[in-house]
Amino acid sequence: MQNQTTLNSMADFIEKHAATWQELSEAIWQKPELGYEEAAASAKLAEMLQQQGFKVQKPYCGLPTALRAEYGRGTSVFAIAAEYDALPEIGHGCGHNLIAAAALAAAVALKELLARENIPGRLVLLGTPAEESKGGKVKMLEQHCLDDIDAVMMLHPSWQTIPDLGSTAICRYDVEFAGLAAHAAGSPELGLNALDAVLMLFNAVNAWRQQLPESSRVHGIILKGGVVPNVIPDYAHCRFFLRSTDEAWMNKMTARFLDIIKGAELMTGTTATVKPSMVPYQSRKPNQPMNDAYIAAVQALGLPPNTKAKSSRGSSDVGNFSRTRPGIHAYFSISECEIPGHSLAFAQAAHSDLGQTNMRKAAAAMATVGYRYFTDQAFRQAVSEDFLRA
Repeated sequence: MQNQTTLNSMADFIEKHAATWQELSEAIWQKPELGYEEAAASAKLAEMLQQQGFKVQKPYCGLPTALRAEYGRGTSVFAIAAEYDALPEIGHGCGHNLIAAAALAAAVALKELLARENIPGRLVLLGTPAEESKGGKVKMLEQHCLDDIDAVMMLHPSWQTIPDLGSTAICRYDVEFAGLAAHAAGSPELGLNALDAVLMLFNAVNAWRQQLPESSRVHGIILKGGVVPNVIPDYAHCRFFLRSTDEAWMNKMTARFLDIIKGAELMTGTTATVKPSMVPYQSRKPNQPMNDAYIAAVQALGLPPNTKAKSSRGSSDVGNFSRTRPGIHAYFSISECEIPGHSLAFAQAAHSDLGQTNMRKAAAAMATVGYRYFTDQAFRQAVSEDFLRA
């Protein structure tokens, strides 16, 4: 059951120190940094955590902009994850400035309550760089960043407040076709058109979509398709993303995609080279007891959730975290109407008063989930049992 007194205490503390969390959010928003380049953001977060009494390791897991901050003692270990990388051209169109601020606010509020009530437990904040397609969490997992963690949680801004409903696994591929150049008018019979191969691939993928389940997505772009119209392109380059909430379907999709590429080769006489692009992500495995605790808390704080929301078809490296330890990647609203992620409109919402207000409420809810994890053995057991289910 939700402890309203604890929740109110967390919310009051976070509201009282609103300027602190906004300082971090504003600093990150004003200076957007791409993945693995978040020097200012990670330094600011590390500095503020040290000021709040956390022991900070930075760099961490061999990554200059990753960090680990820890407080407390005991056998139970609850982690809060923070992100702070931006997008090219549109800055914080995914609102990672608010993710970092929420993580800091929740961690400090929870730390203060643990200290005041002398509650055993180790609280960890993980600063995770390069979520946007570069897989910072995947790299950190390779360095065993969750080995001593029991459960992990992160919050993400959205146009709506919802629990973690899962996400798609993603595999990304660069496909390059090699052909033969020739004069497109004077001697076309001597050429092998690499751009035609790319177009064949796109046409086949568009037909394939009709047979894909709702849980899956595939989409691509052409990166290079020739130089001038009167020269048959001897080189063309495209990139495709394959996504599915079902790991088994992801394997089927990959096999079918590779077969389609072979078909494009045969139809055009070209030769294809296929390379993985960026880091693959696993689908998320939401933890239901943690989801329920978060939704009860935000609802009690006046942040009504959308109980009819559908699962996301986006992807995140948090999926790899959730497949390693129990966890959730829940959402809080920063807009009064639907706005697309990865947009300038979303970047503005991530800098709005509403975004700051709702971030603080969500942070209090996250802190309360952590508090319950440390103090409620039955809740810890339920979290663990849910994770172990297939």
